[in-house]
Amino acid sequence: MNYRHSFHAGNSADVVKHALLIALVRALQQKDGALTLIDTHAGCGIYDLRGDAAQRTGEATQGVMRAFADQNPLLDDYRAAVQAVNDGAEPQLYPGSPRFLAQLLRPQDLLILNEKHPDDAYALRGAMRDTPAAVHQRDAYELWLAMVPPRTARGLVVVDPPYEQTDERARIVTTLAAAQRKWAHGVTVIWYPLKDRAAHVRWKDQLRKLRIPKLLTIEHWLYDADQPGIYNGAGLFIVNPPYAFTQALPPMLEALRAALAPEGHRGELAAAWLGA
Repeated sequence: MNYRHSFHAGNSADVVKHALLIALVRALQQKDGALTLIDTHAGCGIYDLRGDAAQRTGEATQGVMRAFADQNPLLDDYRAAVQAVNDGAEPQLYPGSPRFLAQLLRPQDLLILNEKHPDDAYALRGAMRDTPAAVHQRDAYELWLAMVPPRTARGLVVVDPPYEQTDERARIVTTLAAAQRKWAHGVTVIWYPLKDRAAHVRWKDQLRKLRIPKLLTIEHWLYDADQPGIYNGAGLFIVNPPYAFTQALPPMLEALRAALAPEGHRGELAAAWLGA
């Protein structure tokens, strides 16, 4: 599956991913100790919703625009973070994960970004020029292993690939296993698209075999029945989520589900421990 992000910026998957990423980092920041935030597939950093790529799909209308039209206060932090890169009332620019993470930094925190694609890496450096982020241009999986454990006592790794390569999921499983051996208590977030339910079940079985004690899966299925051959939603695997995050999760998931449900569908957004 090709998921080049400029075509999908601000879609329903972004809303879920970024709303939960904000909540996760805020939960980790309830402790004063420094955090290292690492984004292995950082992309361009910011996206023009009026640009040709975003306009071609129009996916933001079913994502960020729905979130902005919604009144649930549980989405206030998400809306404020998007609004921070915009001047008008309606979003024209959409921040990628690097810009969301940069907004959350405290003075003691570090932000490490990586993007291998040369054009996107160039755009990323420009988008992050006014932040303290360190930007790398390396193989994402090599960087992931090289950066853990981080210099700070605690940290978060965000893995958000475009799934352009047929071996993407296999590389994630292999790298996660190696990273766990080096940094068993680290927090890791892995984003994935949901297209084929059977293939996804097989991937979850592979991850279950890693026997990671605390591996949470969050799945957002947009439609009430699978739509064969198309994008059906997205999810997150979260390794070692903090207690404050998991306790606050149910009402947040319900708020996101309600805001993003397509016309005529209720949709499903739920969390479960892998292996439970």
